[in-house]
Formats: sequence, structure tokens, C-alpha cells
Amino acid sequence: MDISYILNELGEDREQYFNAVSPPIMQSSNFTFKTVADFREALSDEFEATLYSRGQNPTLNILRQKLAALDGAEDALVFSSGIAAITVPILALLKQGDHIISVENPYSWTIKLFNNLLPKYGITTTFVDGSDTKNIQQAIQPNTKLIYLESPNTFSYDLQDLAAIATIAKQNNIITMIDNSYCTPLYQQPIKLGVDLVAQSATKYIGGHSDVVAGVLTGSKTIIKQIFDHEFLNVGAALSPHSAWLLIRGLRTLPLRLQRSFETTKRVIAWLKQQPQVDKILWPFDENFKQRELALKQMLGCGGLFSFTLKDSSLEKIESFCNKLQHILMAVSWGGHESLIIPAIAGVKQIEYDPANHRHQLIRMYVGLEEADYLINDLKQALNQSF
Repeated sequence: MDISYILNELGEDREQYFNAVSPPIMQSSNFTFKTVADFREALSDEFEATLYSRGQNPTLNILRQKLAALDGAEDALVFSSGIAAITVPILALLKQGDHIISVENPYSWTIKLFNNLLPKYGITTTFVDGSDTKNIQQAIQPNTKLIYLESPNTFSYDLQDLAAIATIAKQNNIITMIDNSYCTPLYQQPIKLGVDLVAQSATKYIGGHSDVVAGVLTGSKTIIKQIFDHEFLNVGAALSPHSAWLLIRGLRTLPLRLQRSFETTKRVIAWLKQQPQVDKILWPFDENFKQRELALKQMLGCGGLFSFTLKDSSLEKIESFCNKLQHILMAVSWGGHESLIIPAIAGVKQIEYDPANHRHQLIRMYVGLEEADYLINDLKQALNQSF
């Protein structure tokens, strides 16, 4: 299916809403029925009906069609946050006594889900270095029901061989799930590589304007309906119609924004590599990245998120550099119009900082839509003032 058709036409029956170019926001919690028979049918299967916006809503359904098509999936669900798009499916598909294999150091709230919430329900997790597929294979237990991936990781950019892991999972009747927030469907399509479920923080590139929090899950219609019929409706993590409309708006320019960020990132990284104060660059498409071959094999592009370290890795120098930036904002997340930076030390107590711990040294940068020279000049003055 052509991407231009997906982004601009799929799911949009303009004749039903006055031929408006932009679909309306169906800001209604409730929908009526003319007969008891129609009402009964809707109550019997909310997945196929428009009954109550905790479940289905016309604006959300336009978005679902587009997101599923972009991923090459049969169906999609949209959630009120990215972590909801991860938590709800796992609660729906796993039960007491089940076991998860997860890659090391996924998104922080995913770690808390595995370590704090799921053990309350008798679900255990083993964390492994997923960059070596053998580690995942060796961690499989008789009760393993889910392999959870995040490729690339959004701080260290470790990758997993998605096709190889999907094959192993299918041989053992294990569901695979990935957080694909880094790449989006435009730069990586895990379902085509055999992964069962793909989650994204739509807050990032899909929204693109830093004004909506949302999550998306894509997969087979059978699994999506199973999740919807129970935990999705019960947890109530539905996205609002207005937020869905903002995501539809964001999708219109997704290819342009991703490409702009990708190209600008190349220039920023090239400049940083020439600076004597900079030590290492971590970016999957960088010529020195340890898994570059795998990145080029399963990713079409790389987006604007990368990490780097300074040769002087003291807490004082890292803080000084980040504090002196004038235009690159210090904040979490990525994917919006604005460039951002987040030092790993922001999440580490000062007394616990270990200059020998590579992860503590990392400074993550997201390259937004500004001009490359504008960002380079800001990095330059911050480095010059700090060293």
C-alpha cells in the first residue's frame, strides 16, 4: 500500500463529513441506536461496534487503520500513553506462572513493569543481552511466553536480530513483542521480520509536535481483538478523540520530519566527531558502530536520536556542558520539532555516579527540525565554555 495513500486518504470517507479535507474530531463519549436489536449487537461485540469511546470511536478508527497499514499489520489499538501500549497487552496475554525474556535496559517504565508490577501477579522476567541471539535462546524456560525486544535501545542503541529471534520464538510457541519507538514504521517494520506485536510511543515521531501523549500497538487481528475484549476495555487506557486527531495531523508530515532529522543528525555527528572534547558517538548508522551491519540490514533509516560521551567524564564537566546549552533543550522524550538533550547523570544520584560506568557517561541528544548550523553553534559554545 502506498505510503502517500495511507497518510492522506486511508480510512477517510470525506463524503460522510461534508468533504472536509481534515477529518472531524468525534468528541462524543456515547453513541445511540435506533433499535434494541442494533443495541444488542453492539453490546455483544464492542470491537466491531461504535458504542462508547472507551472502546471504539470514529476518529480513533481512522488513526488505527493508518497505523496498522504503516506497520504492515492487520490491526492496531491506540492508547493514552506508550507505556500503556506495552503494559496492557502483556497483562492480557500472560498469566500467573508465566515467564518473560527481555532485553537489558529497556525503557525505564518497562523495567519497572517487569520488576515491580508483574511479580505481584506471579510473572517473572529474565533480562539478557539481546545483541547476541544465543543469550535469548539459552534463557528460554518451559514457561516462557513472551520475548520482549527494544531495537535499537534508546540510550545505548543495542540492536537485536529480529528475524532470527522471531524464528526461535515461533519454534518454541513464544510471542514476540518489540518497542519500535526509535525507528517508527517508516524506518523499521518488525512484523515483516516475523515479530508478533509492535508497540510505539506515538508521543514521539508519530505526534511530532510535543503536544500529545499516546501509544500504539499493532499485530494480527486475532491478538489485537483478544487484548481489546478484556484488558483494554477493563483498564480503560483509551486515547481521547482530540489526541487521535492530533496524531492524524502528525502523520501527514511524518516522512518529511523523519528525513529532515536524519539528514541533520548526520551533519551534527560529523561535527562532533571532529571535536577534541568528544570521546565516542553511539548511532546505529555511524561507521564505527559495532552493529552497523545489522542496522543497515533491518533498518531503512536512523532518525535523530544518538548518544555521545566526553573525554573528561567527570560529573562536573558533563553537568557544565549540559547546563551551558542555550537552544538545545534539556528534557526527556524525542520526536518533536525541538532538539533535546538528556544526560544519563540526571537519573543518577550524585553520590552514586561512577565515572567508570559507561552508561553513566552517556549524553543523549535528539536532533529536531532546526538548521544544522544552529545546533552546531550551540554545541560549540557549550563545549568551549566547559573545557
